[in-house]
Amino acid sequence: MDRVLKAARASGSLNLSNRSLRQGNSLQNSLLEVPDEVYRNLEGLGGDDKWWEAAELQKLILAHNCIESLKEDIRNLPFLAVLNLSHNSLSQLPAAIGELPQLKMLDVSFNSILRIPEEIGSAGSLVKFDFSNNQLKELPSSLGRCLELSDLKGSNNLIASLPEDLANCSKLSKLDMEGNKLTMISENLISSWIMLTELNSSKNLLNGIPVSIGGLSRLIRLDLHQNRISSIPSSIIGCHSLMEFYLGNNNISTIPVEIGALSRLGTLDLHSNQMKEYPVQACKLSLSVLDLSNNSLSGLPPEMGKMTSLRKLLLSGNPLRTLR
Repeated sequence: MDRVLKAARASGSLNLSNRSLRQGNSLQNSLLEVPDEVYRNLEGLGGDDKWWEAAELQKLILAHNCIESLKEDIRNLPFLAVLNLSHNSLSQLPAAIGELPQLKMLDVSFNSILRIPEEIGSAGSLVKFDFSNNQLKELPSSLGRCLELSDLKGSNNLIASLPEDLANCSKLSKLDMEGNKLTMISENLISSWIMLTELNSSKNLLNGIPVSIGGLSRLIRLDLHQNRISSIPSSIIGCHSLMEFYLGNNNISTIPVEIGALSRLGTLDLHSNQMKEYPVQACKLSLSVLDLSNNSLSGLPPEMGKMTSLRKLLLSGNPLRTLR
């Protein structure tokens, strides 16, 4: 361990993943404590250290251990830019997480975290935050103060709504909220995220798609499968960069003719809905994959024969009588 710590003292990067480390109240004697030197910026590792050659700790990886809590002493690492605590046994994060002014990437995925402290809003340099696979029911509104945030991953939690303050995060380019309990994403939030390129809100309880989705001209991938969506707004025509659109397992009966104008769309997944017809205008699309399986289609427009770019067309589970 000393050798690893001393190497980190020189490089500014410390990887202690997969070392059966613990921190907290666990009495499992077979587990090692997170070394106190970590919280002291690796000071005091030996008298032969040349302090003027030492690097400030900027990257700390503690993934795949048995850590139950993180000390507030984490504030002693002011130059920390990357902190990976994924795959541990954390139930909370210390308030001192907000005292890391250089923190750009925080990964706390695959833990048992119940709440994110409001102090997270003081981590003003945060760019990427992964809190997926925890037990969160809500997010702190202070997260909206992290103005540099571009990649937010919160899949597989219990979150029912997103704080409106996230509208301030105008640099957001990737949002993954798959497998939560969202019933809606507000018009205001969607209209504020004009840099968004990827949005995944599949496996939620969404009742609709905000009309303001049409303002996301950079959106490339939109995944809303397995929700309760009954219609697609005609404003979807504004998503002219869209290449992948997943809407399987919803309650959609019709799609707007405007969808035919999405010239870059290559994948359209509408399986397991309630569609009774596929509009002629949608035959203008240059799709490579079209999934219409398990709907209520009794026929298809002859114009579909002109969709020469199609490599995969799925139609099983429909009461098709004829190809018109």
